[in-house]
Amino acid sequence: MKINYLNLMDREISLTKKGFVLMVLLLCGSYYAIAQQKNVLIICIDDLRPELAAFGQTYIHSPNIDSLASVSRAFSRHYVNAPSCGPSRYAFLTGLYGVEYRDKSNQSLFERAQAVEKNDPVVPSMPEWFRKNGYTTVSVGKVSHHPGGRGGDDWNEDGIPEMPNAWDRHLMPVAEWQHPRGAMHGLAYGKIRTANERDVMETVDDDDKSYPDGHIAEEGLHQLNELAKGNKPFFLAIGLIKPHLPFGMPKRYLDLYENVDIPPVPHPEKPSGTTTWHGSGEFMNYNHQGKDPRKDEAYALELKKYYAACVSYADKHVGDILKKLKETGADKNTVVVLWGDHGWHLGEHAIWGKHSLFEESLRSPLIIQNPEMEHKGQMSDAVVESVDVFPTLCDLTGLPIPDFAQGTSLAPILADPHAKGHEAVAIKSHATTIRTDQYRFTQHSSGEVELYDHHSSAKEQLNIAEQHPELIAGLRKKILNKMGEMAFKANEK
Repeated sequence: MKINYLNLMDREISLTKKGFVLMVLLLCGSYYAIAQQKNVLIICIDDLRPELAAFGQTYIHSPNIDSLASVSRAFSRHYVNAPSCGPSRYAFLTGLYGVEYRDKSNQSLFERAQAVEKNDPVVPSMPEWFRKNGYTTVSVGKVSHHPGGRGGDDWNEDGIPEMPNAWDRHLMPVAEWQHPRGAMHGLAYGKIRTANERDVMETVDDDDKSYPDGHIAEEGLHQLNELAKGNKPFFLAIGLIKPHLPFGMPKRYLDLYENVDIPPVPHPEKPSGTTTWHGSGEFMNYNHQGKDPRKDEAYALELKKYYAACVSYADKHVGDILKKLKETGADKNTVVVLWGDHGWHLGEHAIWGKHSLFEESLRSPLIIQNPEMEHKGQMSDAVVESVDVFPTLCDLTGLPIPDFAQGTSLAPILADPHAKGHEAVAIKSHATTIRTDQYRFTQHSSGEVELYDHHSSAKEQLNIAEQHPELIAGLRKKILNKMGEMAFKANEK
């Protein structure tokens, strides 16, 4: 048989071309899939209680956050998993409750980092999970506990990352505040908090960059602009410091409250019995010129106005970030999350600050915008918790939800604002709490318990634990089901 080698060669070339074309199509398809995958933009705001007009506090000037809520799903009963910055951000950024680090206070993420360094089995954090799945991950400002996400005396040592393997870039513009530690509690024009310089409030008649958040927002805008030009989906987290202490902001934000009536505190009395009440040590360690808002109503009102002004200052930056997102065109393909890292008492239960397991410390704003969402602007009153954000973002971006995540995706509530939520738990070093639709139950390491009925007018002012032993047993079991056998083991690892 005579073989026509020329025809065979032509056929081989033809097949090779087809194979090449197929490969190109597959690569282009993969690129297109990656390019079309939704971006994630997270805005973290420190010490922000739901003191926003969109959440019912109409005296607050928060037009930008309110505008976001009007096209998103806001959660009126979102609870953090710890009432302090470090452990709350640990839960948010890992999707884990962190009971093994409950006695480490604000060092939870650094303790986890040490475990990573020792090659202990440590599951990926939320940004690391997105990074492993093809995202460019960037943080700006206070996203983990230390602004910029580094350790060391001044929080600026590259060799001590707070979240190893999480970020392609983790940035903190310090400007005249010298280092991230200085910026964290900085007042105007580079003033750094010291043992003797601890003014609790301040205002200056200048622009947004007279305080650190102005620089954080500016860098956030730059990173957003650059990421939107890229050929990969991005996961960008921007962390604003205010309204964290000290209450400092440009004067025009304080002017918004010059003639505003601020509602009185509904329950300013110190609770009786064993609770997680504390003496407001963080707050009282600032310079108050001999005044005490727990005894001086005029001073308490002044402090509330400064807190409100800090909220409005943060709101301005939120508006700038959302405007830039729209300008880039990436808003059509970006999931936006606004999250407060915990609440803050403004005199309720005779507390100024966070760190309690009362409602005021644990309830914070959560707003999620999905471009494809229906029923936009309808608020959900479902009980949800911070660990839910990790699986939710996986759901919305098409990434697999890791089996280690302890939260529950909120996608059903994003689809239907009337969908039910689930219980939320939180920890301190010596106590554990659960919030259901009706009750808050707290158990201390001493064995003492608190039970409050939120369907009653007394809410968290009347401990009804003695009357409901069976209810307490059921709530204790719910906590164990969610958190495991370490749920009530204080100060153990």
